[in-house]
Amino acid sequence: MSDISDLAATNKAWPFEQARALLKRLEQMQRAGQPKDGPVVFETGYGPSGLPHIGTFGEVVRTSMVRHAFHVLTDDKISTRMICVSDDMDGMRKVPGNVPNQETLATHLGKPLTAVPDPFSNEYESFAHHNNARLRAFLDSFGFEYEFLSATELYKSGVYDAMLRRTLEKFDEIMAVMLPTLGEERRATYSPFLPISPTTGRVLYVPMKSVDASAGTITFDDEDGTETSILVTGGHTKLQWKPDFGMRWAALGVDFEMFGKDHQDNAPIYSRICKILGVRPPTQYVYELFLDEKGEKISKSKGNGISVEEWLTYAPQESLSLYQFQKPRVAKKLYFDVIPKTVDEYLQHLAAYHSQDNAQRLSNPVWHIHNGEVPEASSPISFALLLNLVSAANVENKHALWGFISRYAPEATSNTHPLLDHLAGYAIRYYEDFVKPTKTYRAPNDKEHAAFADLASQLREHGAETEASDLQTLVFAVGKAHEFENLRLWFQALYEVLLGQSQGPRFGSFIAIYGVAETIALIERALAGDLVKK
Repeated sequence: MSDISDLAATNKAWPFEQARALLKRLEQMQRAGQPKDGPVVFETGYGPSGLPHIGTFGEVVRTSMVRHAFHVLTDDKISTRMICVSDDMDGMRKVPGNVPNQETLATHLGKPLTAVPDPFSNEYESFAHHNNARLRAFLDSFGFEYEFLSATELYKSGVYDAMLRRTLEKFDEIMAVMLPTLGEERRATYSPFLPISPTTGRVLYVPMKSVDASAGTITFDDEDGTETSILVTGGHTKLQWKPDFGMRWAALGVDFEMFGKDHQDNAPIYSRICKILGVRPPTQYVYELFLDEKGEKISKSKGNGISVEEWLTYAPQESLSLYQFQKPRVAKKLYFDVIPKTVDEYLQHLAAYHSQDNAQRLSNPVWHIHNGEVPEASSPISFALLLNLVSAANVENKHALWGFISRYAPEATSNTHPLLDHLAGYAIRYYEDFVKPTKTYRAPNDKEHAAFADLASQLREHGAETEASDLQTLVFAVGKAHEFENLRLWFQALYEVLLGQSQGPRFGSFIAIYGVAETIALIERALAGDLVKK
């Protein structure tokens, strides 16, 4: 093993923990006389009844992190592949509310999504083909390495045929797993096989009248009441989603899959069905779901979360990857207020990386975000500070903002620091949409008024010196001199009176970038009541 793989063998970052669990599974298979035949398969799944969303991104980026950790752990000696399977043979149960031509779609309810016309245009063969194309474009835009697989093609092409026949042979065993999990009414009509009606083309939820494993057929009543027998192979049937999960693992030789906590109770069912079919279930990782600012589960139908596109309007992709990396097994609130904090956490990890030893680097989130190839890019200014600069200076474009940035970091330009340049644009957009509408200035009380006047006076004496640490010390000293028992209240007053918000950056750094003279003028405007009037 190399030095890096040695370190990976004990590193506590969760992608390495999962990579080690996967390696242990492979070793157990080897000892059991069932060695892995072919590449190790990492799988992610997608339901094409709607457009790809932040959960889709999270599942793929996290799985990619585990896959990369596995390569490092094994010194690239074990080949892998990552597949993204679209469950596009599912029947359309309802017409989505956010698509056109809903009346036309309503006539195709119950049909596989690959048999439902594309409501947007005639460009694609079906609604599923449209959404699958959107998914691939979505994943390609982030540079993910994956293979796309359509469930419809897997069923129709014969890839699933062997396991479908095996499912038919094990029909009673699978029913014994499934029936105890169902209510009385559902048990009476349940079948793991869902036939595709030969007459209407719809996915039918009907009981089986008989099954014939030797012939590979099932018999049921079609929608018109006609007793019908069909092969279970060749795309004539599909499986209910829980049996489908286990069958898919068995048919595709899946070795690793992660899924949300909403699957946790069903995961043992998927595994039992996979075992019944004669295949060892994959290593599984359950992640927590995101919550909105009220602590409620984020829902596509409610629209109470942030989309990937929305996040990327206000912050770089790496910050979104960081948010996905952090504590995946802890429920986290996902709303717009988390963006600035996450951006700055990314910048902090990025700045620390290049001075760390190899062991520390493997624990640093940016190593996982950048697949071990961490860029030298940096930003001498935090995102929070940029936001407050935009607020105080009332700038509306990056050119004006760079005028202040150059004062604080004269060596930086948009060419030498492209990351900072991007952050400047993000900060302006975020300020306009989220900070500006909520800004509320207040007048200082008597104690604060005296302290503000003193701060302005001492800044005049301080001169044009822009060393942030010296300015921060000066601000601290003024707060202590005016007997603020808790200096947090002093800084809160600075933010509320001068910036119209309750939180802000290190104030010394703000003065350094905004300018001493400009800060004095800002204080004088606040003392005159001009900011409250604004």
